[in-house]
Amino acid sequence: MTATKRLPSGEQLFLGDGGLETTLIFREGIELPQFASYVLLRDAAGIEALRRYYRAYLEIARRHGTGFTLDTPTWRANADWGAELGDDAAALAEVNRKAVAFAEEIRSEEESAELPIAICGTIGPRGDGYRPQQLMSAEEAERYHRAQIRTFAGTGADLIAAYTVCYAEEAIGIVRAAVAAEMPVTISFTLETDGRLPSGEALPAAIERVDAETAGAAAYFMVNCAHPSHFAAVLETGGAWLQRLGGVRANASRKSHAELDEAADLDAGNPSELGAEYRALKERLPQVRVLGGCCGTDSRHVECICADWLR
Repeated sequence: MTATKRLPSGEQLFLGDGGLETTLIFREGIELPQFASYVLLRDAAGIEALRRYYRAYLEIARRHGTGFTLDTPTWRANADWGAELGDDAAALAEVNRKAVAFAEEIRSEEESAELPIAICGTIGPRGDGYRPQQLMSAEEAERYHRAQIRTFAGTGADLIAAYTVCYAEEAIGIVRAAVAAEMPVTISFTLETDGRLPSGEALPAAIERVDAETAGAAAYFMVNCAHPSHFAAVLETGGAWLQRLGGVRANASRKSHAELDEAADLDAGNPSELGAEYRALKERLPQVRVLGGCCGTDSRHVECICADWLR
């Protein structure tokens, strides 16, 4: 890890984007096989669509004086999901490197002293982000995610950002692989309507367990792919673990993951209401440094989230 890496820290808030895949599919009409946005990096039209997408959020960050976490569109760019799309290890390494190079181009155009941009090498779970079926041990997870993390370590990425992690063992493996690659790492857990991980683990226990088995190596933890109403009660329980919760990227919809999977149309919720619900969480989240959205959210939601949080 070099001293030049940009990390969301200190007093300045960093914005993330919204639901990349749901925005592109439902609002832009772009086909993403297996929900894989990395395929867009392979042609000029796809790259331009991604550029337009990120630009909308960078404008919000600029208006509000925040930083920005630029997550690469590589959530599906790992071995099992790549195989579904016909991509072998070499092809995936190439697209992960290309994703960071694309992010660096955007940063060179948009970054300023007032708008720092941290490039996050984005990784997703080995399996379904809602239903963990083939559970790995921490050792298996470390081996599985090692290739993608090592690829990012050889680029200009500032940190590894793992999203929709469903159980503690996979999180532990990801953190260990990042430590071995000398990369900062954040872990974002997805939660069900009861505020628990899809594995049934309680959020506080999962965070504490990952910290205990990795010597607290994660830069911070996040929650994503759940509506604030699903985890607000968990935050009310208090505890030292809340000091480790550094980011929230919530869904627009109050529906469960099962309901969202079965829905034919996008439930975008109400951006204003979502912003107010984030604001209501602020007192319980003293260490939050990154705010954004997840499934169903777009720039309208992130605008409301940011404005309400900062007022």
